Amino acid sequence: MVEFLEQWDRELFLFLNGFHSESLDFIMWHVSGKLQWLPFYVILLVILIKKYNKSVWVVLIATALAVTLADQFSVKLFKEVFERWRPCHNLDLKEVVHLVNGKCGGRFGFVSSHAANSFATAGLLGLFLNRKAFVFLVSWAALVAYSRVYLGVHYPADILGGAILGLFIAFLVFRIASPIMKHFHHA
Repeated sequence: MVEFLEQWDRELFLFLNGFHSESLDFIMWHVSGKLQWLPFYVILLVILIKKYNKSVWVVLIATALAVTLADQFSVKLFKEVFERWRPCHNLDLKEVVHLVNGKCGGRFGFVSSHAANSFATAGLLGLFLNRKAFVFLVSWAALVAYSRVYLGVHYPADILGGAILGLFIAFLVFRIASPIMKHFHHA
């Protein structure tokens, strides 16, 4: 069963990674970046400040906690435990992987830290905002996560695992932060 899932994951990776062009290379490289999203984060901050005013600090601390947990757990509890090679480091696939700008990343890829961090951020902020924001932000996280497959640095299962981890952490941190937020927001 595990071999079947790995084969399916590998074939899906090759299929998704196979759709590439110069324009998409440029777009997906930037979708996967961090600094490019700064204006987006500023807009989110403004929306959060409008909604929560002085108690926005609870959301910001909760978000920092969620991202830290997602980032550390994705590495310490998954990548360093499972030691699953990234597709761009897999000797069987190395020659057929479409790698953008020659950047592969660390040796291991399960689970994707990009996906875990993006879904933790999106899930948590969506929970603090509203249902429409949740759907929009999770869609944004899915785009960021897909960019990692496009760039040749993660299998789809790496992304799915990161998404599940990130959303789990988002819900957990929200359960902890929500009563604190209610206390300070109504005070």
